[in-house]
Amino acid sequence: MRIAPRVAGFTLVELVMVIILIGVLSALGIGLFAGRSAFSPLLANQQLASATLLAQQAALAGNSAGTLTVEQAAESFRFTVGAGSPEARVFSVERAGTSLTGVALPLTLSFNSLGEVSSGGSTNLTFSGDTTYQTCISSLGAVYSGGCLP
Repeated sequence: MRIAPRVAGFTLVELVMVIILIGVLSALGIGLFAGRSAFSPLLANQQLASATLLAQQAALAGNSAGTLTVEQAAESFRFTVGAGSPEARVFSVERAGTSLTGVALPLTLSFNSLGEVSSGGSTNLTFSGDTTYQTCISSLGAVYSGGCLP
């Protein structure tokens, strides 16, 4: 009766290759997160759309939080839904080299009980950084990508 040699574990070459692979993947991952300024205009655009929808829904529900205030601070964008009301919610997005153009800031939009913008006009906003995202808030309260149609 012959006993076969026992083979278990990893070779030194396999372990070194795994360590190198983990190092390369982590270096790539850190680079992706460090250069997030390209995504900042998109994130700010999406946060604006969410805050606008929340303010519009509050107005439709008849509570006092049916306003949206957009501000640009040195380090972040601030979206305040229902400023001055007990239901106020503040959302903040890091600017990271992004700027907001197209409107005078701070911008305050009020929504009526039908969910429409009380001022009656459409609003064009442009978030610019490494990329540019344009957003339209229509007079009916709809938020969509691209510029407002005349």
